[in-house]
Amino acid sequence: MKARVTVTLKRGVLDPQGKAIGNALHGLGFPQVGEVRAGKVIELDLAETDHEKARAAVEEMCRKLLANLVVEDYAIEIA
Repeated sequence: MKARVTVTLKRGVLDPQGKAIGNALHGLGFPQVGEVRAGKVIELDLAETDHEKARAAVEEMCRKLLANLVVEDYAIEIA
């Protein structure tokens, strides 16, 4: 089973990387780009075959390591 975790900064948290990307895109001639927020995607191969157990394990991974819950949100996709 595969899992994909998308981690992004919470709204209201300053995102200097997103700001730098936005400024670079404007400098490259893309004035239509508005606010840019950067994040990360983590892909996991899981030995688990039960969908609910896989989701629960990935939730725990996010809480313990993959996301800083003070400043980040995360979304999980299980396939």
